[in-house]
Amino acid sequence: MKIYLLFILKICIFAKSKLQNVMNKTEISERIARLREELRREHLSAFIFPTSDPHNSEYTAEHWKGREWISGFNGSAGTAVVTLDKAALWTDSRYFIAAEEQLQGTEFQLMKLKVEGTPSIAEWLGRELKDAADKAVGIDGMVNSTNSIKELISDLRTQGGITLRTNFDPLERIWQDRPAIPENPVVIHPLEYAGEPTREKLVRIRKALREKHADGMLMAALDDIAWTLNLRGSDVHCSPVFVSYLLISTTEVTLYINKVKLTPEVMSYLQAEGVGVKPYNQVKQGLKDYFEYNILLDGNEVNYTLYKTVEREIVDASSPVPLMKAVKNEREIAGFRSAMLKDGIAMVKFLKWLKPAVEAGGQTEISVERKLTALKAEQPLFRGLSFDTIVGYEEHGAIVHYEAIPETDTTLHPKGLLLIDSGTQYQDGTTDVTRTIALGPLTEEQKRVYTLVLKGHIDLQLLHFPDGASGTQLDAIARRPLWQAGMNFLHGTGHGVGCYLNCHEGPHQIRMEWIPARLQAGMTVTDEPGVYLGGRFGVRIENTLLVVPAEETECGRFLGFETLTLCPIETSPIIKELMTPEEIQWLNDYHTMVYERLSPYLNEDEKAWLRKATASFN
Repeated sequence: MKIYLLFILKICIFAKSKLQNVMNKTEISERIARLREELRREHLSAFIFPTSDPHNSEYTAEHWKGREWISGFNGSAGTAVVTLDKAALWTDSRYFIAAEEQLQGTEFQLMKLKVEGTPSIAEWLGRELKDAADKAVGIDGMVNSTNSIKELISDLRTQGGITLRTNFDPLERIWQDRPAIPENPVVIHPLEYAGEPTREKLVRIRKALREKHADGMLMAALDDIAWTLNLRGSDVHCSPVFVSYLLISTTEVTLYINKVKLTPEVMSYLQAEGVGVKPYNQVKQGLKDYFEYNILLDGNEVNYTLYKTVEREIVDASSPVPLMKAVKNEREIAGFRSAMLKDGIAMVKFLKWLKPAVEAGGQTEISVERKLTALKAEQPLFRGLSFDTIVGYEEHGAIVHYEAIPETDTTLHPKGLLLIDSGTQYQDGTTDVTRTIALGPLTEEQKRVYTLVLKGHIDLQLLHFPDGASGTQLDAIARRPLWQAGMNFLHGTGHGVGCYLNCHEGPHQIRMEWIPARLQAGMTVTDEPGVYLGGRFGVRIENTLLVVPAEETECGRFLGFETLTLCPIETSPIIKELMTPEEIQWLNDYHTMVYERLSPYLNEDEKAWLRKATASFN
């Protein structure tokens, strides 16, 4: 009887899921229909929905998730385009599988970026609007960067003279229950963690502006504003930032923000730091009233509508703030080490629990994620996650940005590979770590892929490189073992990490695409090569690193990496014959450090487990 009832329950759950899916697809169809009514009214033949907000943020607040609302696709990257009779969505390789599932049953055709034969948005629109009566396309200039709009205008012009309108947002009319702009409170980030007062940061920023021959600037990037003012918020999921703009001149600094977010304590703090406050929606007027001769606007950060509002001479240049923010000061570096210690303690407790729990039965991807989050939340200064945890078992591990939901949640078994990518926001630092765990017996293919990924991971951390090298010049080091075996991955090898800020931070990166920003001592960067075999399994291993001075020779100054992450690396899948003695030595040295740093904070059982997990590999 119990088995029969369980069977009936599963059928009901499945039927409910299918019904909900049908309802969602119906909603998408209705939304597209309402959009098309507005397009006809405005004499537009198409509208473009990017994944962005007025600040060109990587993650957006609910108010600006128009692309997700119109398409149903909830990945963190993608662009939806709707014409009067067709719809398409462009996204990258991280989301091909997820997008196919979420777009199924809708009008949207999936366009796979960087795959041969996939047209660009402009090319597709040129083809679809070839015989259109109104060769005009709409896009909201408030939620698109200046440079992206300029490029799109040029690309559309070559496609039969299509024009682009930027002063219309149809979501204001058709998204009836649209979430409000967040109004969460702002808090002061203590100097003991920030390491540099706001006044001193403003002095440095103004000096950098003078070097660019600029009298002032509009700061639009939310993490730049939070870093400059030593403030933090909670307006954006997993990112401790707040919706605002910061206008700097030679004599004044004005924060444009909804004042309800500022407590009396924060208002007093800003006044003491010489920062004025005006309502968020008055930033356009602020730009019109700007009194200096010129103003720096970073076209990759400032949206097109605000760019076109400025009546003074514009200095088109990159903001000096991301580079300042990327090079951590002594207090921030100390905070990173403290955050990694806390995260390491939580990871050891979790890994010790994991395999016995899976062997006992009843564990799923979601239950494992909840256990890990709970253990991290026990640590001092825990403030939340720095991104949604990825727990992908076997074939789900091949989906780069997989996130388990009830409909996809998979039961774990004592066999195969489990990929876990997690990040945490502590008040003194941000973490990002990935481990791929062997839950039991593996195939020879899984062992080989795991070993090759580990070799690339280690080889990058062993590297010494000339001061002034960019991440692009280092990228091939982590890929070499994979390339030699005919394997590759399409995401970047590494990204900067903020200090209780955004988990993904620039301007530096380690990736195949050309990124000119040079690596400097004091920068943080991840090391995360991987291999993803669709429908089978995925492997990724990630540590967060600190760029440090290495040595100075007659050939110049060299830099290297200090590994910040403290978490044992699974050794059971390693094929020893594929490893070099230098790689094995690095692994043993790393595990010695992990044990020495973490063991004083563990109980005897945890310490015994960690001793075994970090035992010498030979």
